[in-house]
Amino acid sequence: MAAGVSRSTVSRVFSRPESISQDTIRRVKAIAEQIGYLPNHTARALSTGRHRNIAVIVPDVANPFFPPLIAATQDEADRHDYCVFLGNSGESAEREEKLVNRLGGQVEGLILVSSRMSDQQIAALAERRPLVLVNRDLANIPRVLIDSAKGTLESVEHLASLGHDSVVYVNGPGASWSNRQRRNAVRRAAAARKIKMKSVACQTPTFESGRQVVSQISASGARAVVAFDDLVAQGILAGLAENSIKVPRDISVVGCDDVLGAATYPALTTVSNCSEEAGRVACKLLMEMLETNAFADVRYVLDTHLVFRDTTGPAPSP
Repeated sequence: MAAGVSRSTVSRVFSRPESISQDTIRRVKAIAEQIGYLPNHTARALSTGRHRNIAVIVPDVANPFFPPLIAATQDEADRHDYCVFLGNSGESAEREEKLVNRLGGQVEGLILVSSRMSDQQIAALAERRPLVLVNRDLANIPRVLIDSAKGTLESVEHLASLGHDSVVYVNGPGASWSNRQRRNAVRRAAAARKIKMKSVACQTPTFESGRQVVSQISASGARAVVAFDDLVAQGILAGLAENSIKVPRDISVVGCDDVLGAATYPALTTVSNCSEEAGRVACKLLMEMLETNAFADVRYVLDTHLVFRDTTGPAPSP
């Protein structure tokens, strides 16, 4: 061999570098680059049973909350020499399950973000392969949770301090753990502050869905809105503007996730975003499971807070 080592050593340099000295790794990779050698990942997978691929499945790849999470996952996986397959479930539990089954033979582990599958489906999947959840709280499965309830509570307290005595919560998807967490937080804070609270249905967390619920918001009589996420809030702002309703003079609007807050007009008051950190932590947990073959019931919680901008103001006079 040109590098002065055996074929098995060359194989270990590319498959299990932790078992080889750094000097040997540098020498073998330098020779490989000179001669244009590329490791055959398919052959390696056949011989070892390991593809060094993981999958990340999200409900809506177009929602700006998810790209930073995906990018952070990719960066962390790359540090461990893993590739990432991306699946977009389109808010469908059936499509999510289909993606899991299709990708199952090509990946060693999964990260399910805001999964829409049932608890039973996820539990059965976790028994078959390494799995980490993001924003889904199931016991005995490693999970990373963004505690948006704290920031949502702050948003209602902020609105109360501005004199608002009623608030509308615009829901996200019914199967969303985050939606339940945020709606319950609004309900608790409203009860504590003796504020009237009403929920409005929103079929999907999209800009257009936000525009379409403006008539229901207006009919409620409330002059404060907490939206499931920034995308819905952006649609609400557009719908209000189309109806010549001024923000925050006539109505206050709060979003969640802080992915569009600084880019809206007016700049959106919203709950802070931890999506990048959630992706990084979730991938670290999965890498530990894959590299040690050990399992731990980890529940990692990321905190949030309210980010004050220009879409909240004093309650208008009756």
